[in-house]
Amino acid sequence: MKRNKIIYWIATLWLALGMVSTGAVQLMKMKSGAGGADSVAHLGYPAYFLTILGFWKVLGVIAVLVPKFPVVKEWAYAGFFFAMSGAIFSHLAAGNAVNEIFPALLLLVLTVISWYFRPADRKMSPVNQ
Repeated sequence: MKRNKIIYWIATLWLALGMVSTGAVQLMKMKSGAGGADSVAHLGYPAYFLTILGFWKVLGVIAVLVPKFPVVKEWAYAGFFFAMSGAIFSHLAAGNAVNEIFPALLLLVLTVISWYFRPADRKMSPVNQ
């Protein structure tokens, strides 16, 4: 079980770093960088989409890292999954190269690993479902 906890924390901390950094890029409406204004415009999304994504990524990281609130954590993981799978499909639809898809794919994999290996006290109990 200690191995699972180590896997969870490594994946979760990398996930948090990735989501906060891309969320910050989006909230500051930076032109370049993963999820930046140029990338989002290239994919055909409006500029205000940056604010929405950045805001929810930062809140999602807080939800995943803070103890308790397992239902909120489930929503955060679901949001991360939908955002990153949507980013992957958007890049594929735009015909982007693999190197442009990789950051979203990595964050999607980290989301799944973090969710799967989360400790019991971070899971919903049958009562909460």
